Amino acid sequence: MKFVRVGLPGAERPGVIDTDNIIRDISSMVKDVDGNIFCDVTLAQFKNCDLSQLPVLTEQRYGPCIAAVGKIICVGLNYYDHAKESGMEAPAEPVLFMKATSSLCGANDNVVMPIGGEKLDYEIELGVVIGKTAKNVSADKAAEHIGGFCIFNDVSERAFQLEGTGQWVKGKSCDTFGPCGPWLVTPDEIDDVGSLDLELLVNGDVRQKANTKDMLFNVPEIIAFISRFMTLLPGDLIVTGTPQGVVLGMEPKVYMKPGDKMSLKIDGLGRQSQVVVDSE
Repeated sequence: MKFVRVGLPGAERPGVIDTDNIIRDISSMVKDVDGNIFCDVTLAQFKNCDLSQLPVLTEQRYGPCIAAVGKIICVGLNYYDHAKESGMEAPAEPVLFMKATSSLCGANDNVVMPIGGEKLDYEIELGVVIGKTAKNVSADKAAEHIGGFCIFNDVSERAFQLEGTGQWVKGKSCDTFGPCGPWLVTPDEIDDVGSLDLELLVNGDVRQKANTKDMLFNVPEIIAFISRFMTLLPGDLIVTGTPQGVVLGMEPKVYMKPGDKMSLKIDGLGRQSQVVVDSE
């Protein structure tokens, strides 16, 4: 299934994309696309449903593809070349940090330059949504706890992140710093999450191009590792790290500015794009 949430911010309606790429309204079946959608009974009703009989949703805006996210856990430096370009050693275990849920926005919403921001950067990443509670799970059982996958742009303000005191969360959590979607794709739609091409362009120029096989720690390893330290609940979002090509690793560093456009795609997960705008 490819689940979506479409409509104005705060008024999104749940939908699913049928075989003809038409968005069907599923609000008669579920309240929203959130952690509750992954229970076996709910998923079964979708598989047994004639989607063509459901109403069509015509709203143009894709909201965040998952609602009521309890926590966003991010993995840093999870591609060797990105660690190298950041001037850091490849980690011996996943580097974890948090991102505020209030940073989430729609896949194609504008990214707002925060007040005082001057070093805005992009990061294409594979997002993993938890579908079943995970606590101290092993890597070989981790796939059983996945609800779906999505594209995530881990937008970052590098001065906020790295030049002050404290943790990375400051540079990761501004409003609109978490474009998520457009689709939430269930695992049965993806042949091999360990071999997906990722690509990000800025103003039409390729900046990031990699494959998830280049990850230092794969998705099952990440889920197992995180579940040692915190219980993962349905609807929680794990952001699995970005490959090389971010502005932070460039010379000279030309950070994002108002008017710049980011375009992202991952195999099987659709496309998203954002324009940077000034804060109001």
